[in-house]
Amino acid sequence: MADSAQATDVRWVDPAWRGILPLDTFHVPRRLRRTVRRQQFDIRVDSAFETVMRLCAEPTPNRPKTWINNGILEAYVALHRQGGAHSVEAWRDGRLVGGLYGVSIGAAFFGESMFSRATAASKGALVHLVARLRAGGYRLLDAQFGNNHLIQFGVLEIPRTEYHRLLDAALRHEADFLAHDPEAALEGLLSVPCANDET
Repeated sequence: MADSAQATDVRWVDPAWRGILPLDTFHVPRRLRRTVRRQQFDIRVDSAFETVMRLCAEPTPNRPKTWINNGILEAYVALHRQGGAHSVEAWRDGRLVGGLYGVSIGAAFFGESMFSRATAASKGALVHLVARLRAGGYRLLDAQFGNNHLIQFGVLEIPRTEYHRLLDAALRHEADFLAHDPEAALEGLLSVPCANDET
């Protein structure tokens, strides 16, 4: 990551505690289930990767500074062209209103950043990402850091040693981001009972 959009250097980060979203217990809040079921967004994959990155890098009131500089943008776009990075996008009326991107290695997916320009757009993209990862045989979804936004989905913060163990195991397997239809996995995510759920 970079300290800002203007920074010329890139730092590797290996925090003492790592945020992960367990794929087998990923939680979809009730209200979001309704949104996904109503198909309020046209979900696409890899149709606007660079645009997703650029929108993720735009300052927002909650995040006035970005860690995505030109070097990171160029490196990830090149990786995407080689098949190693992907975007999941939420479109409405022909306009890109939310999405996320990340890197796929072995059976691990590293979520990098997300953006939203419409209510629940990035959340809907995340649900579709998890369905695709489950369908494709992934074992680890790295969320980097736990935060209040991800708590609703069941994010866990685990110590570095445990994260490295899970990462090593995931890298020993192969998964496929694009080859499998995620519809059955999506239905499975939306059908889990939601006792004591938020609205």
